[in-house]
Amino acid sequence: MKIYSNYNLSSRHTFSISQLCQWLIEVFSVEDLLTIYQSSRWCHLPKIVLGKGSNILFTEKFDGIVVINKLHGKSVFESETDYHLRIKSGEDWPSLVEWSVREGYFGLENLALIPGCAGSAPIQNIGAYGVELTDVCEYVDVLCLNTFKIKRLSSKECLFGYRDSVFKHQLYEKVIIVAIGLKLTKNWQAKVRHKSLNRCDPRSVTAKQIFDKVCSVRRKKLPDPRVMGNAGSFFKNPVICQEQYQELICKFANIEAYPTKGGMKISAGFLIDNCGLKGKEVGGAKVHSEQALVIVNDSNATAQDIIDLAVFIRKKVLDRYGVVLEYEVRFIGSRSEITLPVMLD
Repeated sequence: MKIYSNYNLSSRHTFSISQLCQWLIEVFSVEDLLTIYQSSRWCHLPKIVLGKGSNILFTEKFDGIVVINKLHGKSVFESETDYHLRIKSGEDWPSLVEWSVREGYFGLENLALIPGCAGSAPIQNIGAYGVELTDVCEYVDVLCLNTFKIKRLSSKECLFGYRDSVFKHQLYEKVIIVAIGLKLTKNWQAKVRHKSLNRCDPRSVTAKQIFDKVCSVRRKKLPDPRVMGNAGSFFKNPVICQEQYQELICKFANIEAYPTKGGMKISAGFLIDNCGLKGKEVGGAKVHSEQALVIVNDSNATAQDIIDLAVFIRKKVLDRYGVVLEYEVRFIGSRSEITLPVMLD
């Protein structure tokens, strides 16, 4: 492992905002993790595990250890009907998807270019263009922090939901994901029902063509965090009951929504855009001019700039539509993850 003190985190999270941590430690094995969590030198300090830092905003100096996941490795075995991939949690997700398509392991192509590492994917149950991780996840291997043993959780035990999982609830801060298992059928069928892909012919389109199309759409819609700091979608698409949905469409006939478990899922980007907030700035933070779901570090933004703009957006959407937007980004305070207020005072 590699150890750094009083480390500037600007290069370790995709908002690229300067923020210090007391310690940053890169880990390359489960043994490295055990050292950090069991050693008397480190065990008393708060810790947060990061991969690419793609869904994180550090709101102030972190008075503990930022653990950078560098567990790398991929393996594949075949059954009669499927390819079974075991991916260590520090593997870069976009690179993994590109590799899988190139090698003929199809099923991940709709999830192309989602920033982050493999270990982050189950936490959020990442999804895009009609596919979620739950559709392909076979298991998740975790290091249990009470026993320091590796345990395998089935996909069912992960309790996947919309951008949700057991890792946000019952197992929050109790385990570290060290690997994931993906099950990809050999009888691959294209998933092109999403509006961005519905011009593709499911009978003839290839996985590579879907991969290329998804990459093209994402590059046009979403800013590259290497060029303009951002965390991708800042808000989840809210799910509302049928009764509230009927009330909304009486007032806003063109509202974008589709059926889902528990009601109707509303496009958060539509809500923000139709509040006239594209291009809205607070300090150095800005609502992206092409994709209203994205808040960008436009001009040396501070964490407070990002927070103030995010809270402002929530208030405007609530005032206009009566819908509360839920953050997809995680906010990290001085010693732990924190929750932001719903509205401005």
